[in-house]
Amino acid sequence: MDNELKERVKKIIEKSSGNISLSFYDLKENNGFGFNEENKVPSASMIKLLIMIETFELVKEGKFSLDDKIEINKDKIVGGSGILKEFEEGHKFSLRELLTLMIIVSDNSATNIIIDLVGKDRINKRAEKLNLESTILQRKMMDSDAAKRGLDNFTSSKDIANILEKIYNKEVVDEIYCETMLDILLRQHERQRLQRFLPEDVKIANKSGDLDNLENDGGIFLIENHPYILVVLINDADSNADAQESIGRISKLIYDELGVLKR
Repeated sequence: MDNELKERVKKIIEKSSGNISLSFYDLKENNGFGFNEENKVPSASMIKLLIMIETFELVKEGKFSLDDKIEINKDKIVGGSGILKEFEEGHKFSLRELLTLMIIVSDNSATNIIIDLVGKDRINKRAEKLNLESTILQRKMMDSDAAKRGLDNFTSSKDIANILEKIYNKEVVDEIYCETMLDILLRQHERQRLQRFLPEDVKIANKSGDLDNLENDGGIFLIENHPYILVVLINDADSNADAQESIGRISKLIYDELGVLKR
């Protein structure tokens, strides 16, 4: 079945625009496949998964508390995704709230505040400790000056799949914080990619990201009797809509095979 499924996914990839990096892992059968899965590609907001893990590591070590209050100042607010820009100067959020906003609405301002708090070097050292060979944080969100200097954030579908598998198996931080991370990921608001053509009640703990002509999504499909991980990263697509469509079609194909037929 795996070879047949792989060939069917390949056909969708061949008909899609853009460069596609894909990793699929069957958590029930402990096997999977990939296409260009080690390619180092722009991460967009997928890098926020690594930032979340290192923040929870520091909470576990007692350096921070999830209840710590952080004041929001105008100089911390950036554009793009998020809701912090809607709040008045001086409003305080807990670290737990900032982490949640960073994931479920991909809040860029919350992300940058957390990067300042945790430190870029520590985040990148966590990537090394997790053996994420293609994942690196080189700039904060919406930092156009850094981008002009050639600095960007990168990852691969293999790295993202590894992160998600470690969270699912409770192999990072500790079991309690992995459960917390899963809970946050399950509250994701962005559902236009992996969940695009799926029933609304399918439980996916996922994180997505996008830039011009780039669409990324990776998630743990918490199907009761057949959980699996799917990560699809697409760059240089003809359009964002086209890339979202491709991710949705791949996700639907795999779900129909594993999520419906094997119930």
